[in-house]
Amino acid sequence: MTADTTTPDTDATPPSSGPSRLPWWTRGDTNAFFGLGFNILVNVLTLTGLMIGVIKLPSSDVLGTVLPALGVALILGNVYYTVLARRLAARENRSDVTALPYGPSVPHMFIVVFVVMLPVYLSTKDPVQAWQAGVAWAFMIGVIVMIGAFVGPHIRRLTPRAAMLGTLAGISITFIAMRPAAQMWDAAWIGLPVLAIIVIGFFTDVRLPGNIPVGLAALLVGSAIDWIGGYMSAPDVSQAISDVSIGLPDQRFDMLFSGLGHLAPLLGTAIPLGVYNFTEAMSNVESASAAGDSYNLRSVLLADGAGAVVGSAFGSPFPPAVYIGHPGWKDAGGRTGYSLGSGVVIGLLCFLGLFGVLDALLPVPAIVPILLYIGLLIGAQAFQAVPRLHAVAVVAAILPNLAQWASGLMDNALSAAGTTADKVGETALGNAGVVYDGLRTLGEGAVLVGLILGTMVTFVLEKKFLYAAIASVVGAVLSFIGLIHAPEVAWAANPQVALGYLFFGVVCVLYWFLPGAREKVEVDESDVIDA
Repeated sequence: MTADTTTPDTDATPPSSGPSRLPWWTRGDTNAFFGLGFNILVNVLTLTGLMIGVIKLPSSDVLGTVLPALGVALILGNVYYTVLARRLAARENRSDVTALPYGPSVPHMFIVVFVVMLPVYLSTKDPVQAWQAGVAWAFMIGVIVMIGAFVGPHIRRLTPRAAMLGTLAGISITFIAMRPAAQMWDAAWIGLPVLAIIVIGFFTDVRLPGNIPVGLAALLVGSAIDWIGGYMSAPDVSQAISDVSIGLPDQRFDMLFSGLGHLAPLLGTAIPLGVYNFTEAMSNVESASAAGDSYNLRSVLLADGAGAVVGSAFGSPFPPAVYIGHPGWKDAGGRTGYSLGSGVVIGLLCFLGLFGVLDALLPVPAIVPILLYIGLLIGAQAFQAVPRLHAVAVVAAILPNLAQWASGLMDNALSAAGTTADKVGETALGNAGVVYDGLRTLGEGAVLVGLILGTMVTFVLEKKFLYAAIASVVGAVLSFIGLIHAPEVAWAANPQVALGYLFFGVVCVLYWFLPGAREKVEVDESDVIDA
């Protein structure tokens, strides 16, 4: 596989004099602050509800320990990414650099709750023991991501942009955009007016009177409709205010070491999810590069891993990470201040125990359209920032996340009905037109699968058949050890899929011998759709 020289991963550029005056805050930062801030806000409200409602951890522990621990990681991480952005701006003598967005990882919120902590709680009926397992798991995720910092940059140079942006688009369309879309249409009379404000404000050059920030206007209009329409409850607000309690971060090494004492069962998910973390971060950095801001991947991965380790030491089982959406906040006018503002404000809210009040005050349908906006933008970028020839590879990279999303919905629906896919049976599901087993297999390890498929297809399109064969061998190895296309890491986890990848490679090698197969395909990097 060849190196991608269009996406350098170095901080070795000599510093320039920099802009004469780089502002700490711009009008665009206000726009992006409300967007990213409410994005993180929704995620923290969600994980708070999961800890209290699913794991049954007392609200005093959640508000007094878990959220302050997360707040420490959020503040430190966002300060770091603000400094990183200002260094890049000074080095390249630009004032339009946008900081990377940072917050609690959305997929990991659900995985640590339902895959790691809930089984422990169900078997022990002890929420604290489940919490300890989650803290240890988050620590392991951080360690794996920091290890990945030393291999990630090399993988990035070898992986085509279409594979990385296509994989990111798959995550964004499914796990970032689809749930908010469903929540909006569940209360369309609230969500659609808010969406109109966001789409017009962020995708056109029409400005509100007085240049009112789009995110603030959307939230105020949505909240007004909610309260006037009786969607929210004043007694719930009063109850939430009475439950407010200040929580200061406090080290919880005892919990961490206790959880690490039962480490072996956690490795089955920590290893593939750690790999997922650094591959997703790799795609996010590539997305930022496509938008004009080339960050050092190793610096990003080390910070993400350190954030998970620091958070776990204070008692948080929720690893933070660089978010999808940098191009969206850049288009919204965000520069170096919006990320710092979001991290500090959300961190302070974590310390002050105000998330219960915010949950009662702010209606979800008025907030989630901002996530749909990010899904639309990242999905579009995947096609706009690659040569037209690679559009097929982008679609191939999207498919595994679609499969993972669909099979997850099926599992949740069957669980709600008190059954499972195994109990229903493959034949019954097939007769109903549901290809369950195939979707589940395709979706296991979706981020890595997207990178592999996107790379294979990109090299085929460029007639680099030997490189495509090498990529397929990588897919075979990952399938065999269970990092992709298998529910857990194991030897000979899915030999049939591994064999399929090998056969794909054999076909590519055979094509390499055919006449015309070695004619070079010229890829015009400037031939992009409205890049």
